[in-house]
Amino acid sequence: MKQKIVLIAILAVLAALLYGFTSHFFDGGSDEYAEMKVPDQVDYNFHIKPILSDNCYTCHGPDANKRKANLRLDLEETAFLELRESPGKYALVPGKPGQSLLYQHIMATDPNFLMPPPDSKLSLNSYEKRLIKKWIEQGAGFEKHWAYIPPEKEELSTVQTTDWVQNEIDAFILAKLEEKSLIPSEKASKETLIRRISLDLTGLPPQREQVQTLMADNSTETIAAAIDVFLASPAYGERMTQSWLDLSRYADSHGYQDDSYRTMWPWRDWVIHAFNKNMPYDEFLTWQLAGDLLPDANKEQILATGFNRNHPITQEGGVIQEEYRTNYVLDRTNTLGKGLLGLTLECARCHDHKYDAISQQDYFELFAFFNQVNEKGLQMDAVQAAKEGFFADPPYIEITAEETDDVLSFINMSKKPEVKVMVMNDSAPKTTFVLNRGEYDQPTDSVEPNTPAQIYPFPEDLPRNRLGLAQWLTDKKNPLTARVFVNRIWGMIFGRGLVETSEDFGVQGSLPSHPKLLNWLAADFMENDWDIKYLLKKIMLSATYQQKSNLRPDLKKADPENIWLARAPRFRMDGEMIRDYILASSGLLNPEIGGPSVRPYQPPGLWEETNAGGERGTLTKYVPDKGEDLYRRSLYTFWKRTLPPPSMTIFDAPTRDFCEVRRQKTNTPLQALALQNDIQVLEAARVMAQREIKKNEDSRNTVKNVFENILVRPPKEEELTTLNAYYEDALETYLASKEEAEQLVSVGEYEQLNTDPARTAALMLTAQVIYNLDETITKE
Repeated sequence: MKQKIVLIAILAVLAALLYGFTSHFFDGGSDEYAEMKVPDQVDYNFHIKPILSDNCYTCHGPDANKRKANLRLDLEETAFLELRESPGKYALVPGKPGQSLLYQHIMATDPNFLMPPPDSKLSLNSYEKRLIKKWIEQGAGFEKHWAYIPPEKEELSTVQTTDWVQNEIDAFILAKLEEKSLIPSEKASKETLIRRISLDLTGLPPQREQVQTLMADNSTETIAAAIDVFLASPAYGERMTQSWLDLSRYADSHGYQDDSYRTMWPWRDWVIHAFNKNMPYDEFLTWQLAGDLLPDANKEQILATGFNRNHPITQEGGVIQEEYRTNYVLDRTNTLGKGLLGLTLECARCHDHKYDAISQQDYFELFAFFNQVNEKGLQMDAVQAAKEGFFADPPYIEITAEETDDVLSFINMSKKPEVKVMVMNDSAPKTTFVLNRGEYDQPTDSVEPNTPAQIYPFPEDLPRNRLGLAQWLTDKKNPLTARVFVNRIWGMIFGRGLVETSEDFGVQGSLPSHPKLLNWLAADFMENDWDIKYLLKKIMLSATYQQKSNLRPDLKKADPENIWLARAPRFRMDGEMIRDYILASSGLLNPEIGGPSVRPYQPPGLWEETNAGGERGTLTKYVPDKGEDLYRRSLYTFWKRTLPPPSMTIFDAPTRDFCEVRRQKTNTPLQALALQNDIQVLEAARVMAQREIKKNEDSRNTVKNVFENILVRPPKEEELTTLNAYYEDALETYLASKEEAEQLVSVGEYEQLNTDPARTAALMLTAQVIYNLDETITKE
């Protein structure tokens, strides 16, 4: 008996030691967190709420089925209530951490009393515990979710290294760097900045003549001048439209099984036009949401509403009309949430949102704004219309070639006499119901159009229609719209938004890395009339943007993901930009703006293999175009939902079935294989080689010239030596095998120039090597 007692005592001691060790281990080591200084004023949103959300909400959060001890910590009105299971005791007692059970539990040494419990594999480190203690001491104040508080300009942060600061952006960035004991990087070279600005604003490399002109300018305004040059380029509108198409779920086919053709490209032409004329963002949104409801709406304003008809539409017989019609309205509602408000509204379709303060009733009140369109789940006469060449479901507008000489001059109708484009039209008033579990055939209570009061109450003087919704969305008191757009622009330029989850500004989304900067930019954007070009130029004139991108050893350790921006970002361009870069640098790019989508090279047989509708659909076989249409910008590539362009899918392009605002960035062997073997890359290398040889038949600088054409800079000595050696080896190989050379240079439809096959093949492969360099496909 005594031995058993002694054994139990030993086991208890070992358990206590083991618990102490694991507590120390999960705490991350007391020394590491002991050095972290608790801020003078603890912020609920940025310091406390993330701790509670990660560690406490599972048992004490919004999910009633999992809630324990009847304690809910995510709401202020419940967090301070007397605990039912412990009368006279409270989880939080403002100003008194010692009397707050929350604090007592997180500080406990007894594993039976400790929170979070050890078996949850969750724990708080010493810094987090000190934060909670100080928060309670300061009154345990709750706040509205940070993204629902209207942005305001705060005073610029005080910094020590003032000579680095070029504008307000830098003051916020530098303050954070100094807080983290980091220093910014040196300014990038003028050549690097010109290429960087050109890629960011046009999606294309700068032309060599542009670089030479800008490099010759030795004034302090060179960078500002470069920004103005590229902002004024027609390619700017194409670049901005490219990213808007993912958000707008634009495609050239309806989707679903038959996946037949649709004509929405005139709407795409309008988006390019809107960006190029620098339409203010609030107006840009208003026209797309409710252009048809504007007073005396013209055809351009009505065309803009095609934005909300871009969703997939079924053309299959036997569907349930109301089910699919409801799906279309759900899509518009979800796009408003994800694309424009940065919220996961779709979570509230079936039940109240578990994390964000959005109820199911809120969801269907927003749904009601989009529920008045006179459309059907399946428009049977549209199937016949498709056979006749008119690919649009009502409501639609008809555009003729004559009209493009006037108000619709931005539409490229050179190849079509007339088209029909789907638009919005509130001509079928409907009563909207909350749908039980989101099911189309389970209506419950009726609701009127309204917006979530937690975000911003719908003003009484606005009409309860889509125009009123657009005015609510672009009201300067709306806390989300400007923030979400500014963050997306920042993400486009830096590869990561100030809020990484650019699609989710809710409770479960990422916190902003620089909240004061985000607020300042959003407020400044609205103060300057929602001017997109102004916003872009402001960012690009900052010292933050103009840094070198080199990963210094100290940054590799302290900030490997470049969250604090002590260097410029460096990331792979998306598939469209890579293809456009190759076409532009080779001289193949066709600069024509707008018009029907085109069909460049694609592996044969893909459409036939994936066509589920037999011969019923109009898109059963892919036939590549001929001539100049093969070399249009990727923006104009035909987009079939059930099989998007494979060269872009490989580089993480979405299907566009749904709204997407943030693409993945992966690095896969397939991407390398595509760059090495894609006919478009090989043809571009061939054409560049032939043109260079034709222009300089006796020149010793052909390799150097090809390098400069592609990378917009002269090669370093060791780079040129390596590439010249590669070229000479290839030339020797092809001189000994003229047949192989002739076979290689025959690639592509573009006209052949009369050049020596061996030299052409050798220079072609050298160009292909340069196209495959990391620097070529990287925006840095």
